[in-house]
Amino acid sequence: MKLMNRNFVLVVIGQIISLFGNSILRFALPLYLLDATGSSVVFGAAMACSFIPMALLSPVGGLLADRINKKNIMVFLDFSTALLTVLFLLGIHVYSPVMLVTMVMIILSGIQAVYQPSVQASMPLLQEKENLMTANAIINQINALSGLLGPVAGGIVYGVWGLTPVVAAGCVCFFLSAVMEIFIRIPDVKQKAEKSIWATVKLDMGSSVNYIRKEQPVIKKVVVLIAFFNLFLTSLIIVGVPVIVKIYLGLSSQLYGYAQGFGAAGGLIGGVLTGILAGKLKIQKAWKLLLWTSFALFPMGAILALPVPAMAAYIVMTLCYGVIMMIATMFSVQMLAYVQEVTPVRLVGKVISMAMAVSMCAQPVGQAMYGVLFDKLGHVPYLVVGGALVVTAGTVIMARHIFAGIKTGREQAAKIAEIDLV
Repeated sequence: MKLMNRNFVLVVIGQIISLFGNSILRFALPLYLLDATGSSVVFGAAMACSFIPMALLSPVGGLLADRINKKNIMVFLDFSTALLTVLFLLGIHVYSPVMLVTMVMIILSGIQAVYQPSVQASMPLLQEKENLMTANAIINQINALSGLLGPVAGGIVYGVWGLTPVVAAGCVCFFLSAVMEIFIRIPDVKQKAEKSIWATVKLDMGSSVNYIRKEQPVIKKVVVLIAFFNLFLTSLIIVGVPVIVKIYLGLSSQLYGYAQGFGAAGGLIGGVLTGILAGKLKIQKAWKLLLWTSFALFPMGAILALPVPAMAAYIVMTLCYGVIMMIATMFSVQMLAYVQEVTPVRLVGKVISMAMAVSMCAQPVGQAMYGVLFDKLGHVPYLVVGGALVVTAGTVIMARHIFAGIKTGREQAAKIAEIDLV
């Protein structure tokens, strides 16, 4: 099966359209909250609430991805998201905008939690194992490209015309993506269901947890490490960048959009590099990527501690943001390809979603935490950034031995073959 086969291309095109719509909404809705309230506490709390469904529903998304036709899930959820945006536009002048925006962010997060496992679980069915890392790099590049164009376009439109046209554009994107996905053909791997829905859920969740705990315990350890990173570093970026740009530096929505776009450009470069270096990257050395991600916080904190013009601080901080996203993407693509490679097809959706849920469970706590920290220490943000650097770098150094025990699917198969021969 060639890499750019018909069905994979359709998935790619659908992702381009859907993720662009998602990107402009994820940019504009939180920014509207920050502009409307001017409070980092409210902003952090809203962001935390919007991530809770992502953590809770990801396992459900994995279960559905392994039990229901993946194409049907993607089509249904894109149509549902388009309908949600229409209802938002109808209610924006009737209900409290802040409450309505928060509710829409929460629902969008839940939809995304169920949607993404279907895309990820479809990759082993659309690609040969040797193409998995490249295919995942392509999907990540699309995500990054949408994240690049979405905030830039959303920042311009939001800054000139406000929130309504941004939401309308998102509606069109989701509708077009759903139509495109109708024509995808993904092999449907049937699995025997138990007598009741709850028995099926219990069996599926138990099988994924047991697989991670007993057969691939290294996945469990890496997931816990990522959860720690999400608590202290990812949450810092999500809450800190908009708060610093908009409140501490006092810059415009367009400049914040450009910063988000540059971060996404870093992710795009990271995906390209992962695809190019797929044969040379070693999963056992992936911890070094996390360490460099932590070190990239140093210039960001240092420039905020110096008496320099706001634009100089903005430029350095934006560059650091891009570097962080580039390195983090390289790490994410490697780990996702590894999990897809070593996990049986019947479990891949559940295992990935379970890993995502555990790794993201700390993120709402981190976002709420940083909302309070920036409210209390907003006049000295470099202390917050410096603290995150020390904690994350120290954790990676202490946990680097985890990656030494990782074996790829081929290495595990070779080990089993040696045992059988003996």
